Amino acid sequence: MTLDSVSHLFTAIDHVGIAVPDLDEAIAFYRDTYGMTVLHEETNEEQGVREAMISVGGDPQGADSCIQLLAPLSPESTIAKFLDRNGPGIQQLAFRVDDVEAVAATLRERGLRLLYDAPRRGTSGSRVNFVHPKDAGGVLVELVEPSRETHH
Repeated sequence: MTLDSVSHLFTAIDHVGIAVPDLDEAIAFYRDTYGMTVLHEETNEEQGVREAMISVGGDPQGADSCIQLLAPLSPESTIAKFLDRNGPGIQQLAFRVDDVEAVAATLRERGLRLLYDAPRRGTSGSRVNFVHPKDAGGVLVELVEPSRETHH
């Protein structure tokens, strides 16, 4: 199934991913400087990151805007390579979708390359895929289908 008849593939900006060398230091900065709240922390071995989802507003359920802090687990991880090339900073823009497979199929039909053949596990059991940055104006675009049990 594709979404060719649908003009809006995305339901919201899910989060902005920020690569950081040290997750604990970054969490402390966002908490102490900006007053933001950590909604969720986890280690994602498959993606090679330790991550935290941070609420920009005050909703403890994470329904408001979020940022995702991403720290590498090893020097070989994608985030470590990003940090080596670019230093800390915005690494990706994530759009929330209802059906990651259908959106991925539609984007492939429209000539975009996706990084994975099938969705992978993301934060809090979400399903994710990524649009290749060379096909998206230099921006790594993440497609996020949230888990049915939890948003972040």
